[in-house]
Amino acid sequence: MDGQGAVSEDFRKQVLGYGLTTAEILYRRPDRNWLLQSYTWQNYDLFPHFPALKDFLSFWEKELEGPLFSVTVAHSKLIKPAELRAVDGVFRLH
Repeated sequence: MDGQGAVSEDFRKQVLGYGLTTAEILYRRPDRNWLLQSYTWQNYDLFPHFPALKDFLSFWEKELEGPLFSVTVAHSKLIKPAELRAVDGVFRLH
């Protein structure tokens, strides 16, 4: 495909109900366990179960040093139903 008329994977995910998810991950430094460090993760994910975030956190716990301390999540659905309002009055165009 040459790219003309192609829909991006990000847009497809949004239409399927994915929203932009941001997680602030606090973890203990492996070399200084008393010190917390912050990591910001952002991806498209599905509310309320967050399968992509859960996969990432599972990877973190298995593969990376630095135990997790806390995870704070923010989520925003980017494609939302249109807002409609009733308007009193009629406009006439001549």
